[in-house]
Amino acid sequence: MYTDMFKAFSEQSEKALAPYVNFNKLVAKNVETLTELQMNAMRTYSELGLEQMKAASEVKDVSSMTSFSSQQLAALTKLSQQMMDDSAKLQNIAKEFKEDIDKLTAENMKAGTPA
Repeated sequence: MYTDMFKAFSEQSEKALAPYVNFNKLVAKNVETLTELQMNAMRTYSELGLEQMKAASEVKDVSSMTSFSSQQLAALTKLSQQMMDDSAKLQNIAKEFKEDIDKLTAENMKAGTPA
């Protein structure tokens, strides 16, 4: 008798907490994706900065200064492109998260509405 009662309570609790569990999984997945994006961006920007510092340290005369200056435009273009790519990735992550939240909400509303 007690076994059936605990089993029923356990099943009801699991069913009641399922939306919270699904939401937490969704948030954890989103945080993981955002963290990975930020780590990759940090690595890329750091490498670009170090490349520029190394290039600047090689400036010794007017001709090397001219060469360094011309490389700056390419570096700035690369940085600009990387920032646009990262922005697009961030927008896609936010869009997917919103769609997943909307889907989860719709499922919960459907499950909570009596037929």
